[in-house]
Amino acid sequence: MDYLWPSRMRKFEHITTHQYARLVKKWITSIGLDPSVYATHSMRRSKVTLIYKKTKNLRAVQLLLGHTNMSSTVRYLGVEVEDALEIAESIEI
Repeated sequence: MDYLWPSRMRKFEHITTHQYARLVKKWITSIGLDPSVYATHSMRRSKVTLIYKKTKNLRAVQLLLGHTNMSSTVRYLGVEVEDALEIAESIEI
C-alpha cells in the first residue's frame, strides 16, 4: 500500500500521528503563523465544518469522522437547532 506520508524508518508503514503533528507545527511556523492556534485536530475539525456548511450533509461528515452516533457528529460540529430547521424548511416534499 502506498501511504501519503510513508515512514522513512519502517518500510511499508506510515508516519506516526506524533510525527505528523511535528510536521504540521513546522509548516505552520515556517509560514509565520502561531503553532499554538493551528494543530492537526483543529484542521480536521475545520475541514469537516466546511464540508458540512457547503453540503449540509451530516451523514457524510459522520462517515468522514468515523463517528458511530449522529449525536456525536452534531456535538462535534456544534450544529444548532436553527441549522436543522433551515435544512428542513429548504426541502420540499
